[in-house]
Amino acid sequence: MKKLAFLALCLIFFSGFNPKSLTWVAIGDSITYLNDHPDETGNRISKGYLSLVQDKFPDLEVINKGYNGWTAVKIATEFEKLEIPKADVYSIFLGTNDWWGGRPVGTLQDYLGNTGVGTVHGAFRVIVDNLKSLNGQAKIILITPMQRVDFVYINDYKNNAYGSYREKNGQQLEQFANAIVSIANYEKFNVVDLYHKKGMGHADLVKFKRLKDPQTGEYLKYKYPDFIDINFDPKKDEYPYPAKSIKVTYDGLHPSDKGYRMIAKELYPIFREMLR
Repeated sequence: MKKLAFLALCLIFFSGFNPKSLTWVAIGDSITYLNDHPDETGNRISKGYLSLVQDKFPDLEVINKGYNGWTAVKIATEFEKLEIPKADVYSIFLGTNDWWGGRPVGTLQDYLGNTGVGTVHGAFRVIVDNLKSLNGQAKIILITPMQRVDFVYINDYKNNAYGSYREKNGQQLEQFANAIVSIANYEKFNVVDLYHKKGMGHADLVKFKRLKDPQTGEYLKYKYPDFIDINFDPKKDEYPYPAKSIKVTYDGLHPSDKGYRMIAKELYPIFREMLR
């Protein structure tokens, strides 16, 4: 009888030590959105960073709040319509579309002064305040934009953009990355700085860009930075990023399987600590 009673107590005791479970809401743009829509990549990806992290931590519930083409300014402006749920962890992976769209990055004073959505700093303050109102105890992770080279959308060649090796509206993409790092440091949030990550520089993003030689009209494989000033005609030219060109991105902007694995590996130790 004593042995049975002891076993029963042990069962009750150890049943209270279930693995910790957390809900993670990932807020972002197309890089987050595409995790659940590989068909929109021409099936060039198999798993995005959300799925990879969830594979590593099965007790993690993941909710994808990525929006194709959206900016931090738009997320801040439309926040109340997005039905962001209460969660234990929020990540914010934005900035590249703000840069391309010419949104002013502003300064940390815009964040501290809560000046509103006129700048990216101010927009981040609006987003962060809304998340804190949902759960003041939630952990927040900020992720900087990646560097980018010339983007050409695989489903519409007319949708294209030059890379972050140039300014847009007088601003460098690096300024947006630095802004996010400075906000994270001020708030003592976890931050994943992809912009400055080794192996994710401009020269690492694609193996080559296949373009017509301006002199001969023959298709050649140009490595970065040789392709920067070579024209791409979306009406006449073939898609410049064939499968063999894929490296960290599959189209100059969006991560490939390799790129997503690199992002996920930066997040693993953060979630491991949270789930401890």
